[in-house]
Amino acid sequence: MILKEDSTKQKLRGAYYTPVRVAEKMVEFFQNDASIRTILEPSCGNGVFAEMVLKKQMLQHGCRMTAIEIEALEVRKAAEKLGACADIQLLAMDFFEYYQQQKDKVRFDLILGNPPYIRYQYLEERQRAEMSQILTEHGMKANKLINTWVGFLVACVHLLGETGKIAFVIPAEILQVAYAEELRLFLTKNLTAITLLTFEELVFPDIEQEIIIFIGEKGGRQRGMRIVELQSPQDLDTLQLPEDGFQNLNHVHEKWTKYFMNREENSLIAQIRTDSRFQKMSDTALINIGITTGNNKYFSVTQKAVREYELYDVVRPLIGRSSHAGSVYFYKEDWSVNAENGKAAYLIDFPDVPLEAYPKKHRSYIKKGEKNKEHAGYKCRIRERWYRVPSIWVPDAFFLRRNNLYPKFVLNCCEAVSTDTMHRIQFYEGVEPERIVLSYYNSISFAFTELCGRSYGGGVLEILPGELGNVVLPVLDAIPIETIRTTLHQVDEIVRQKAEIEKALDLVDTQILVKGLGLDADICITARNIWKKMQLRRLRRG
Repeated sequence: MILKEDSTKQKLRGAYYTPVRVAEKMVEFFQNDASIRTILEPSCGNGVFAEMVLKKQMLQHGCRMTAIEIEALEVRKAAEKLGACADIQLLAMDFFEYYQQQKDKVRFDLILGNPPYIRYQYLEERQRAEMSQILTEHGMKANKLINTWVGFLVACVHLLGETGKIAFVIPAEILQVAYAEELRLFLTKNLTAITLLTFEELVFPDIEQEIIIFIGEKGGRQRGMRIVELQSPQDLDTLQLPEDGFQNLNHVHEKWTKYFMNREENSLIAQIRTDSRFQKMSDTALINIGITTGNNKYFSVTQKAVREYELYDVVRPLIGRSSHAGSVYFYKEDWSVNAENGKAAYLIDFPDVPLEAYPKKHRSYIKKGEKNKEHAGYKCRIRERWYRVPSIWVPDAFFLRRNNLYPKFVLNCCEAVSTDTMHRIQFYEGVEPERIVLSYYNSISFAFTELCGRSYGGGVLEILPGELGNVVLPVLDAIPIETIRTTLHQVDEIVRQKAEIEKALDLVDTQILVKGLGLDADICITARNIWKKMQLRRLRRG
């Protein structure tokens, strides 16, 4: 976490100004809308949106605009840029204060802007309280993960008139992150049409933050949601938004990544969720985050360190990173290759005995850690003895938390443990591990992984335990165990050879899902297309 005193003034203010062409296009979307008589820009910065409103001659025939900015210097810049325009009221104040004063008095036909992206911990106590009040008043919970743009969006939707419209530049994380669940539900309940413009390229090159243009409409007939994918902001120059292309909104807690798919694809996903031939991953196993060491670099050690500090009796075999998992069956031989190649393939598990009873070399390693401040991190600091890692147990399998080309589901065949780079899988009593692992390597389960997980910078797909639990697996109980093992060994060989994973998907789709379970081949083909579409979108952003 970046401490407040170490952050730049720009970061603390959340001020990343909208490119002129983006602001101009956002205004153009509404310039011919005769119903717009009042406009609000809740965080105007140096006045780019207001400038575009003037340029497009929207302030005519009695139309007025209110522009708010908390920073006095930016207010002066905006005033110079806008001149003495009587139709623009420029207010130097905090938008949250303005909202509390005016929330029951004013409504706007159009609200435009790029709200500040300020983390909760950087807000003043007064601002935290004001934003919390905004959220709770609208049935949402306030927590320390929520950024200021969330409060701005909720407040501005409240300030819309009966047929009002809103266009905001906001982080793309609204599509998928857990803390935005209630926000997504709030928006689908309060808006009749939502359009999301996404970009493959970064709009703000100075920050690794993917953004979208959010366009919402209130009142009128219920049209739903649509996503329009663009390569770069330059594509806005020729963009003409059609009237159609919307999909029905489901007023439930769900990710919006589903709207990257078409109606037919979403229909298939919904069908599979209720098909008795499939089950959730959570129906088969306990899914637990890997061991939280508090300092992986210190507690995950190489063979050289084991020898130097004579740690032989206090280490466990470790599968610590994606590069350690080059197979589906993780045997002792695989672990040994990692260890001999100098990888950090051992996890230190110091015993629960007095420190005085530790061998001299072990105490030396602990003292070295203290000298280097390895124990100063929060997770280590709160322990009774910082050098003793809690919750160490041996799982049946591992699932990689962050994935690149495709996810990895690995059987634990050597009593290994893992750090929190892997999830620990403990199958329920009576469940055959090989049957479940094989049931994952197919087009349908891969598609669900992309949909259930979340895409971050660098093209990485992250999936958390609760999300992994919602991944759908075909039920293979009717398939003979001999067939299961033979096929899984074939998948293992494909992974070991670093061949295209689609070879494994072809094998399981054809031999197990279609021939074994009798699934229609078109289901597998459509699921494969969904997986590749979502994967490609994610990787392009890398």
